[in-house]
Amino acid sequence: MAEQSWLGKRLARIRTPRQRTGDEGEEQALAFLRQAGLSLVQRSFLCKGSEIDLIMQDGAALVFVEVRKRASAQFGGALASVTPAKQRRMVHAALVYLQKIKPLPACRFDVVAIQDGRIEWLKNVITA
Repeated sequence: MAEQSWLGKRLARIRTPRQRTGDEGEEQALAFLRQAGLSLVQRSFLCKGSEIDLIMQDGAALVFVEVRKRASAQFGGALASVTPAKQRRMVHAALVYLQKIKPLPACRFDVVAIQDGRIEWLKNVITA
């Protein structure tokens, strides 16, 4: 057991600059959403081929949040990076997550885009 703990800590330190930027973005988004009244249910939910950055509670609704952080709009910006393929992977991960929940809550998919120091929160971006 101690070996896994050691390995987990070691892997957490071995993050690429891009991963660290993503981690920063998730922290900023989490603080922003908490300030808006949402509460954290889970972060970094992983399943085969998919991930959800943040799962939040907004009243009775469960909110699956994709966080995108970009330094500039040079390559289309943060919002443009949420492609149809990424949306399909988000829906897949949400369906996997929801398999363990009864009764099913109301759900929505949000995107928090962080670009040029600004945070933009788009609610209900995917209709599944």
